Amino acid sequence: MKAFFDEFKQFIARGSVIDLAVGIIIGSAFTSIVNSLVNDIIMPPIGMLLGNVDFSNLYINLTDTDYDSLAAAQEAGAATINYGVFLNAVITFLIVALVVFILIKQINRLYPKPAEEPSEPIAKNCPYCMTEIPIKATRCPNCTSELE
Repeated sequence: MKAFFDEFKQFIARGSVIDLAVGIIIGSAFTSIVNSLVNDIIMPPIGMLLGNVDFSNLYINLTDTDYDSLAAAQEAGAATINYGVFLNAVITFLIVALVVFILIKQINRLYPKPAEEPSEPIAKNCPYCMTEIPIKATRCPNCTSELE
């Protein structure tokens, strides 16, 4: 049992686990910021342009009773399809995805680019002894066979 806890302690102490925990904490804080950005800044002007539509209040009522708002329908326990809330969630996701893309793109600029492989082969195998030799060789240095 002690070996299990020692292994677990070693796993938790690794940098990647701690980095992941920090990332989750920052991500949850960032999500609240993005939700506010979508709900409080982006969606009101879009709703105004579309005729004073409040996206968070758009829903399809699946019952026979009419309700003034989504909140009233939910308070009454009515079955609803809340597509306005879904649209807000999709826009939130797209903004988070864009920010993550830009962040990763900028981080990748900090790392050196991998060396490009040459476009033409620089070596070939001798057909007689299968030793790797320079591509321009006319005689194999190992078995001394003449090459075409």
